Amino acid sequence: MLHIEIGIDPVIAQIGPLTLRWYGLAIAVSIIIAVVITRRELLRRGIYPTNYDTLVFWTVVGGILGARLFHVLDYPERFIENPLKIFAFQEGGLAIYGAVTGGFLSVAILSRTFQLPFLQLVDSIAPGLVLAQAFGRFGCIVNGDAWGAPTNSPFAFVYTNPKALLPRDLLNVPTHPYPVYDMALNLAVFVVLWQLRKRQMPPGTLFATFVALYAAGRFVISFVRQERIWFWGLQEAQVVAIVALLAALVTLAWLRWLRQAAPASAAGD
Repeated sequence: MLHIEIGIDPVIAQIGPLTLRWYGLAIAVSIIIAVVITRRELLRRGIYPTNYDTLVFWTVVGGILGARLFHVLDYPERFIENPLKIFAFQEGGLAIYGAVTGGFLSVAILSRTFQLPFLQLVDSIAPGLVLAQAFGRFGCIVNGDAWGAPTNSPFAFVYTNPKALLPRDLLNVPTHPYPVYDMALNLAVFVVLWQLRKRQMPPGTLFATFVALYAAGRFVISFVRQERIWFWGLQEAQVVAIVALLAALVTLAWLRWLRQAAPASAAGD
C-alpha cells in the first residue's frame, strides 16, 4: 500500500505580518507558466499586443477574484463569522472554475478595449492555462484544501499536520489523492491541446476543446471528493462541469457549422 503522509507545514515562513505559504508560491509559479506560454502562442499566431503586461495583469486579477468568489459561494459558512477571511487569498481556497470564468470575462472586456481578436486570445491562453492548473495542484497537496473522501484504496494521502485545511475528522485518515487526479487530468488535456494548437481550426475551437475535456474529466474525478451536495447527488463542481460541458459542445458545434457554411456562402456569391 502506498499511503503518502502529508505532514508539511503549509506555511514556509512568517516575516512580520507577511506569511509565505507553499500554496501562494505554487500559484505564483503557475501564473508565470501561463504568462510565458501564452505570450509564445500569441507571437506564433502573429498577435503582438503592445499592452501585454496590462492584459496579463487584469486577466490574473479577474481570474483570482472569480476563483475566490466561487470558493466563497461554495463554503459561505466559513466566512459569515469572519468576512475579512474572504480576502485571505494566500491561505488557499481558489476554485478553478471561478478562475477560468473570471479570466474569461476579463479577456472579453480587454479584447474589446484594446481591439484584439478575442477568440484567438482565448485559444492562445488555453494551453498555458491548463498546464498552470496542473502545477497549481502542488500547492493544494501541501495545503490540504482540495481533499478527497476517505478511502481504502492502496494509493492515498494521509494528512497529519493540524494546519492542513481539510476537515479535522480527516486528519490521519487515508483519503483519495484528489489533487493528483486533477493534476493528471490537466496534463492529459494539455497534451491534447499542444497537439491540436497548430491545426487549422476556427478561432475559439482550442479553448472550447479545453473546456469540454476538462469539464468531462472533472465531473468524473469529483466523485472521489467529499463536498457539499447541491442536488441530484451532485456536487457544485459537477453541476458546473455539466453546464460548462454543454456550453463547450454547443460552441464547438456552432464553430463547425460556421466553418462549413463559409465555403457554401462563398460559392453562392
